Amino acid sequence: MRFDVITLFPELFAPHLVHGVTRRAFESGQVEVRLWQLRDFGDPPHARVDDRPYGGGPGMVLLVEPLLRALAAVRADRGDAEPVPVVNFSPAGEPLRQAVVGDFAAGRGAILLCARYEGVDQRFVDAHVDRELSVGDYVLSGGEIPALALLDAVARLQPGVLGDERSHAEDSFSAGLLDCPHYSRPEVLAGEGAAVPPVLLSGNHAAIARWRRDQALALTAARRPDLVAAAEAAGLLDGADRAALARAGSGKL
Repeated sequence: MRFDVITLFPELFAPHLVHGVTRRAFESGQVEVRLWQLRDFGDPPHARVDDRPYGGGPGMVLLVEPLLRALAAVRADRGDAEPVPVVNFSPAGEPLRQAVVGDFAAGRGAILLCARYEGVDQRFVDAHVDRELSVGDYVLSGGEIPALALLDAVARLQPGVLGDERSHAEDSFSAGLLDCPHYSRPEVLAGEGAAVPPVLLSGNHAAIARWRRDQALALTAARRPDLVAAAEAAGLLDGADRAALARAGSGKL
């Protein structure tokens, strides 16, 4: 799959594509990323890509014409018989959830627009943007960080990228819940006395799986009860899960 990123700051992407476990997806070509400098398509003589908003107010707005030229260049370079979606990152977009990431991971890629300043002229959004995504209820300086978040999340879902294929299947949100706590060596933390839960040392895989599920349920109920409600509505909880939630609610888990 191929992602084309239209941005004013392409240099922000390079360090994140060559480090960490997800680099395998980029190095192998499973996820191809091409960066397009928006100023290359700006209005002469100074390659301007923004202007003041009509109606007054602070900030600047990305102009339609440079964006149209950039989009045309990307599509011509891709040569897709079936155009891929154009994605704009905006606080007004739908939340970037794991299910959304899964859709992109199974697709052919997308054209990612990284807006800056006060955003994008709405006429471009209305006519050419297929999907708007948000990474949270806060405002960032531009779309580069959300774009990197999407690329990283998509890359780690590609076959062979993670050392263990079970890793992403057991991640938070993959099963509709937050992930359970994890522990490593030493068994007892020197000077603090904090020990690894005994069940994890038992070798009883069924008991370990149940403990992890119970802990995930308890953590999700405490921090994201909306996810528990959604899991219940989707039929993802059984009697043992409900019993674990009841124990968690009474402080006995």
